[in-house]
Amino acid sequence: MGLWLIINTAAYTHTSVAILDALKTVAIPTVEVHISKIEERESFRQFSYVSLVAKKTITGKGFDGYIEAFDELLRK
Repeated sequence: MGLWLIINTAAYTHTSVAILDALKTVAIPTVEVHISKIEERESFRQFSYVSLVAKKTITGKGFDGYIEAFDELLRK
């Protein structure tokens, strides 16, 4: 299966270029998870820096999103 990362960067999703840079640097395949649907929230929350490097982004599934992310990793 190799090394993968499941991450929810919360408010840093929309503001942190530093997290984007760190994810690029480590080059670990990443699944991004958000409990809420960020695409339905305020306009400034709809952009995710993490999504620029994530292999998959899961939104709006509550804590079940983490289960889906783990299942995604098992399929790889």
